[in-house]
Amino acid sequence: MFLFRCRIMTGAVLLVALLGMAPATVVGQQEKKYGLIEKKTYEFKEAKKDMEYAQYIPTQYDPQKKYPLIIALHGLGGNPQQFIRSRGLTQEAEKRGYIVAAPMGYNPRGWYGAPAPKFGAKNDDPANLSELSEKDVMNVLELMKKNYSIAPDRVYLMGHSMGGGGTLHLGLKYADEWAALAPIAPAIFGHRPTELEKIKNTPIILIQGARDNLVRSEFVRPWAEQMKKLEMTHEYIEVPDGDHGNVVGSQMTKIFDFFDKHRRTNPPKK
Repeated sequence: MFLFRCRIMTGAVLLVALLGMAPATVVGQQEKKYGLIEKKTYEFKEAKKDMEYAQYIPTQYDPQKKYPLIIALHGLGGNPQQFIRSRGLTQEAEKRGYIVAAPMGYNPRGWYGAPAPKFGAKNDDPANLSELSEKDVMNVLELMKKNYSIAPDRVYLMGHSMGGGGTLHLGLKYADEWAALAPIAPAIFGHRPTELEKIKNTPIILIQGARDNLVRSEFVRPWAEQMKKLEMTHEYIEVPDGDHGNVVGSQMTKIFDFFDKHRRTNPPKK
C-alpha cells in the first residue's frame, strides 16, 4: 500500500513538472488583466441598474505601491470604451504607470452634473439625469480607490467636449479630490470663468483647437484669461490646426507631462 501511494504521489509530481506550472498559478495569472482595456460594470443603486465603465491598469501594477489615477470623461454621444481608446491615453498610462477609469456618466448625454443645454436630450431621460450622471462619476472614483492602490494626492480629472465641461464642473464642485484638471475643448454651460476663484490653487491644462467649429476658441479663451488673471498654475494650449476631435490625441503627451508635475497639496475633507 505504501509503495502504491508513493507511485501516485510521484506521478502527480511528474504531471505538474510536465505542465510546467501548478494549477493555482494558472488561475492567478488568468485573474490578472493588467495592461488591457476592460469593460466593467457595478450596481448603481440610485439608478437601479448595472452601470458600465472602462478601466486600464498598467502591466507593472503592484498593490504594494501607490499609483496615480485619471478619471476620463467622454463627449456627447460617446461612451467609456470609445474615449479610453483615445490616441495616446492608455499608451502614456502604461509608460508612466497611471491607472485610468472612464465612467459612462449614466448615459451618453448626462453632462456629468453640469447644467445641460437642451440639444441632445431625449424624452426617456430620467428627470434627475444630471444628478445621476454626476453620481456615476463619483461612484467610479470611489470604486477605483477601493479596488486599487491609488495615491491620494495624485487623482486627476480630464474630459473632452461635454466631458471637458464636466471636468470644469466637477473640478469646481469637488475641488479637494483633484491634483489637476485637463479640460479639452470644454463645452461648459451654466458656469462663468469668475468661478475659477474657488479653485485657484488647482493646476489646470486647458486644450483648445483654433479650428474647432463646435466649441469655438472664443468661447474657451475667457477661461484661460481668467486663469492668468488669478495667477493660477496653468497652461493654455490653442492648437493652430486643431479641430474638435484631433486635439485629444495630439496633446495627450502634454497632458501627461502636466499631470506628472502636480500633486494635490490641499488636505482631503473628512
